[in-house]
Amino acid sequence: MSVPAAGLTSAEVAAARARGEVNRVAAAGSRGHLSILRANLFTLFNNFLFAIGLTLLSLGRTKDALVSVGLGLLNSLIGTVQEIRAKQKLDRLRLLDRAPCTVIRDGLEQQVPPEDLVRGDLIRITAGDQVVVDGPVAGDGRLEVDESLLTGEAEPVIKQSGDRLLSGSLCLSGTGFHIAEAVGARSNVGTLTTTARARTVERTPLQRRIDFIVRLIMLTVALMSAAILAQAALKGLSLVRVVQTAAVLSGLVPYGLFFLITISYAVGAATIARRGALIQRINAVESLCNVDVLCTDKTGTLTTGALRLEHIEILGGADPAEVRRLLGAMVRSSTPSRNATIVALAGALPGTRLRVEEEVPFSPERRWSAVRGAGPAGEPPGCYVLGAIESLRAALPADAAASGGRLHAEAATLAGQGLRVLLFAVASDPEADLRAADGEPRLPALRPLALVALVEEIRSGVAETLGELRSRGVAVKIISGDDPRTVAALARRIGIEGPEARTGADLEAMTPEAFGEAVAHGVVFGRVTPRLKERMLAALRGQGRYTAMIGNGVNDIPSLKTANVGIAMGSGNSVARDVADVILLDDAFEAIAPAQREGRRIISGITTSMYLYLARVSTSILVIIGVAILGLGFPYEPAQVALVLFTVGLPTMVLTAWAPPTAPEPGMIGSLARFVVPAALVTSIFGVAVYAGLYQLVRAVLPSTQVPVGLLARFEQFGLVRSDTAFTDQAATIVAQTGLSVFTSVSAFALILFLVPPWRMFAGWTTVQPDKRPAALVAVLMAIFVVILIAPPLANYFSLIRDPAAFLAVGAAFPPWFCTLRLFWRYHLLERVLGLHDEP
Repeated sequence: MSVPAAGLTSAEVAAARARGEVNRVAAAGSRGHLSILRANLFTLFNNFLFAIGLTLLSLGRTKDALVSVGLGLLNSLIGTVQEIRAKQKLDRLRLLDRAPCTVIRDGLEQQVPPEDLVRGDLIRITAGDQVVVDGPVAGDGRLEVDESLLTGEAEPVIKQSGDRLLSGSLCLSGTGFHIAEAVGARSNVGTLTTTARARTVERTPLQRRIDFIVRLIMLTVALMSAAILAQAALKGLSLVRVVQTAAVLSGLVPYGLFFLITISYAVGAATIARRGALIQRINAVESLCNVDVLCTDKTGTLTTGALRLEHIEILGGADPAEVRRLLGAMVRSSTPSRNATIVALAGALPGTRLRVEEEVPFSPERRWSAVRGAGPAGEPPGCYVLGAIESLRAALPADAAASGGRLHAEAATLAGQGLRVLLFAVASDPEADLRAADGEPRLPALRPLALVALVEEIRSGVAETLGELRSRGVAVKIISGDDPRTVAALARRIGIEGPEARTGADLEAMTPEAFGEAVAHGVVFGRVTPRLKERMLAALRGQGRYTAMIGNGVNDIPSLKTANVGIAMGSGNSVARDVADVILLDDAFEAIAPAQREGRRIISGITTSMYLYLARVSTSILVIIGVAILGLGFPYEPAQVALVLFTVGLPTMVLTAWAPPTAPEPGMIGSLARFVVPAALVTSIFGVAVYAGLYQLVRAVLPSTQVPVGLLARFEQFGLVRSDTAFTDQAATIVAQTGLSVFTSVSAFALILFLVPPWRMFAGWTTVQPDKRPAALVAVLMAIFVVILIAPPLANYFSLIRDPAAFLAVGAAFPPWFCTLRLFWRYHLLERVLGLHDEP
């Protein structure tokens, strides 16, 4: 083989480097660790918390400061760790190996690292080399190239002078040269690397809803803070009191929801991993349950990549057993190969290896292979050929070669079923030569023995999994680079029927509107390029669909990144696995349905948690407004706000773990309003009544009666002195705050029973549920809460005073609260008042 040129000179290489035409891909879009930490730590909400916390620390209020900023710091830490781990994984992505390349420079062969190649370099390629830059084949070389990493098609292709080699492909055989034309980010692999490393943050619908709700509450709290601080300035309140008030208001923001989501995702990811799927993007746990369109590649995803012998159609009256034995002997006698056809036939057929005299191995250009030899026990020699019918047609008898004959009719019938059909034939002359005088392979005259039909092996659990997903309303679309007829036949085998298969060429020729319609309503697509696949996913997302893409190769990277959820097979390409959100370990396709069920369970649990969180927060806001209108001080201490962690935070974590895997509610915001508004209104009205009643009672009783020694000692633990002129107001505030905190805590426990009614008396919001564990949870929480109330250290920590009047007030308010709220939900009073509901 001649060298086509002397390659670049050293001066030309230097000039190309100066122009930036070097084979290097910059790690664009990757943030540093400090930048990630800063973005997660100094959020709008955290900045507000930090300002309050620092002020409280400066005033010596360490406990209040920790309560105010602790959860924000924990959430920031979790977010930072997750993002740094994702960054490290993306930075390590490498689609190509780093073996040195052989180039011709200054007329001499040189070994250079791939990143030192420049545009215009002449590169030598031999069997086993990976192509690292794009460019045409130069000279008279002939290469057999595997492009499956890029296209997903397993069949090797022949490249000759002028044919373009793509970076990422692998040379299987031959030797030649090619010119580096597209290097660095402009090469095929460079473009894919840039796509793979691009930082994407995909927030789920639930995360977006919660973010909206939290921002709305933050705005409400900010307005309330401005009003209350203005009032404090007019009344001349102390700085400590002002900061404590601000800390209470900041605590109303349900930041615990973010923490709850993070913990729920982590627990869900662990559960899903036990079922065969590894979650790499933590919120993919939830994303899986939102998927309403599942797109999947064919080869290596729905199928294992292996073939299975499906049928042998005997021709010409041959003995079936003998044909099977001869075919088995032929494939066993072929040069050891990874060829899927040879592997499938050798594993399915009997026969012993021939004493090979001559062989022509299979090649994608010829599309046939042949072996001549005798049996091991002295059987007469024979010459056997296996290949595509079209490739063998010229060597067949006239009646067999005729396009209208039985052979072609049988072959067409088998191919129509999605089978791969080959012809097994024997040479008329058993001593026929398989090569011409110049050494080139040639076919002898043949007599057909059988049609051999093979089928791609479908992965275990594929049909059942896709059937279950479709029963849940998930549309399934198969998008492949293979022939549409083959893809359609496979779809039928796994129970997927739909419109006629579309080809990539058809889609490319469509207008944008027609393209969107075809993608939306089509089910099977063949001859689809990676870029077209990416465009199809983008079109589905543009139509409001929530998409998942299953792939296993480099060619799937753009579509894996475009989909809402990218799913990679465990045996797939390492880069495809790294960019995917979910990896199916051990290629466990059947793990998808359980993973989606787990996602639905988590969403159900978090939705229940949102009901409780928002009811508690809304109640607190309305109580603060009500007490302010009455001019009775401020109803909460910072430590009392921490009771939310006990009365709401802890229960919601448990309820999330117990939640059933129900489908996401389409109108979640409306459902939240129907629950939260009555709960907040009724609870705040009774809560303000409890607070105001106790406040006025203490103010009326204390000045005229002797304070019991035990009660006076408890007041003194809060820093109150009997001789102080403000003693009565301060004592009234403490008792009223205690009564309010106890009432709202007990009502929060009761809301759990309304959400998951164990018995009919709680069935106002929804029907009685079979799960009785929430009732047991409420009993445990009530017992712990009683301990908090009666244990002096715990009661003091939460700024609660043990006063019988407070407990009696709660006991009097709870029954009418319960009945009123139950009536609100049972008879849809809110909807009736607003004209949204006409029937009881």
